[in-house]
Amino acid sequence: MSKSNGKYAQFISDRSGMAFPYKEMVIEWNGSRVHISEFEPKQPQLEPKPHTADPTGLENARPDRTEPQVLILLNPNPFETINYAGTTYINVYEPFHNRSTGNTVRFRGPSNATGFGDIPSFDGVTDIDNASGFSIILGKIDSSGNITDTTNYYYFASSDTATSGDVYGGGDSCTAGPVTLQG
Repeated sequence: MSKSNGKYAQFISDRSGMAFPYKEMVIEWNGSRVHISEFEPKQPQLEPKPHTADPTGLENARPDRTEPQVLILLNPNPFETINYAGTTYINVYEPFHNRSTGNTVRFRGPSNATGFGDIPSFDGVTDIDNASGFSIILGKIDSSGNITDTTNYYYFASSDTATSGDVYGGGDSCTAGPVTLQG
């Protein structure tokens, strides 16, 4: 008995019902025998990815806390006296301070064993380290009343009278912070 090579054999497609050469037939994923021109791969939606469980929460989780207010160390000589319209204003240089107009800020001198030292007086101004602090206004004020740079400066009115104005002072290791902190 000889084996046939299927040279003239025909096969009927399960999809179209048309006759195609036997050697050009393929089997699809569903078992159908079709011609290679009719072949369709299995759709991805028919094989969904396995569903995993939702993640669980952290054990012993705590809500986010509000950071306590702290003292901010200022650059050397951060204060500048300004005379404008008969009032002495003090510009304070505190880079990227994130303060708002109306905040009360207390200034302190260098810390020591007993608390905080005094801020040295300059240009006739002696009240910068007032224990009650000062209500600030954002910006840098000049002697003409123009206000600029609200990102790095704020100012307040001093009860003292500056001798000449446009004088920098305060010395080293001055801090700015809330009135409530104790030294």
